[in-house]
Amino acid sequence: MHEFSIASGVVETVLAYAEAHGVQKIVEVRMTIGELTCVEPDQLKFCFGAITKDTVLEGAALEIDTADAAVRCPHCGYEGIPKYWEGARASAFLPTLECPECGRAAEPTAGHDCAIKTIRYVRDASAADPPPLPVTA
Repeated sequence: MHEFSIASGVVETVLAYAEAHGVQKIVEVRMTIGELTCVEPDQLKFCFGAITKDTVLEGAALEIDTADAAVRCPHCGYEGIPKYWEGARASAFLPTLECPECGRAAEPTAGHDCAIKTIRYVRDASAADPPPLPVTA
């Protein structure tokens, strides 16, 4: 379950930012997760909630935006949405790296994002305005 390690990295990054800039309480963390990462948003939210107890992140909402997948086929030149697997064992449509046009291997061009986009917080009134949160991948 890589959701736990992703949640841990997000929490560490946001806690370091909060400590460095006088943030008293984190209200919301917004992330972008690509379709090709195979990250389950509900599991990520569960892990996030479990490891934020007794921190400035406790009770913060984790909002997740999904970035659509896209592929490019070096064989036929196709560029666009990937072929989706609809097999009997799939609980949802799963993007593949198979070209929907020629069936050969395609290269991902979008959908592998995993980044903190914004945080909303309450900070100490005496603290200086903090710089923007660095974008992570």
